Amino acid sequence: ARALIHRPNLILADEPTGSLDTDSGGQVLTLLEDLSNEFKVALLLVTHDQASTRICNRVISMKDGSLV
Repeated sequence: ARALIHRPNLILADEPTGSLDTDSGGQVLTLLEDLSNEFKVALLLVTHDQASTRICNRVISMKDGSLV
């Protein structure tokens, strides 16, 4: 919430569901999606979990350090 006070253009979420169980991870993703929509900000999500990309409009993948 504190990060949204200054009305950023971007929310950066680095492994937001890491070490969370499936239910908690889903809640975090829903919260991030809702915040992005409500405040009209872009969400940059870094994750190893393909299921987390369900909230993304665009997905860019990397393999061995290169974009694919």
